[in-house]
Amino acid sequence: MKAVIDTNVLLVANGQHDDVSEDCVAECVKRLRAIQTIGVVVIDDAYRILGEYQNKTSLNPPRGVGDVFLKWLLRQTGSQQVEQVAIHETADNCFLEFPDPALEPLFDAPDRKFAAVAHAHEEKPEIWQAADCKWLDWWPALRAKGIEVDFLCPADTCAFYESKFPKKQRLDLPK
Repeated sequence: MKAVIDTNVLLVANGQHDDVSEDCVAECVKRLRAIQTIGVVVIDDAYRILGEYQNKTSLNPPRGVGDVFLKWLLRQTGSQQVEQVAIHETADNCFLEFPDPALEPLFDAPDRKFAAVAHAHEEKPEIWQAADCKWLDWWPALRAKGIEVDFLCPADTCAFYESKFPKKQRLDLPK
């Protein structure tokens, strides 16, 4: 198991997303604990991902599973459980390694680093996504470039999409 983990997975595991289901929280908790035991987390070598995690969680004291995961991850940096890749910022939140230049302007700027890291890694690890429904629009183009998005909370993600974009036809989840 190898993954690039979107910050919202940590936040959901912490209980910091009031609108998600209990099943979604449980799945995020389960995945974070599993990757700590048998997996590899992929991050960028300039610590952009870690920086975002630190800005949105609490380390002292850790209050939730996402906080505990981050504390563990910080201790693992440099170990076999963390792989770092270089990504090169060409402009603010724009990366040379972003998989699809036409898609990049449509992406939320803070989310671009996750796709760039996955694409820069030779194995193209999947991106874990909890409840950010905009990824439903982006996953087909990412898949075309060899990057899979694993929606940990598919029912929640689809419900948020339908609520946020009621007039837009929702794309199906990846199979």
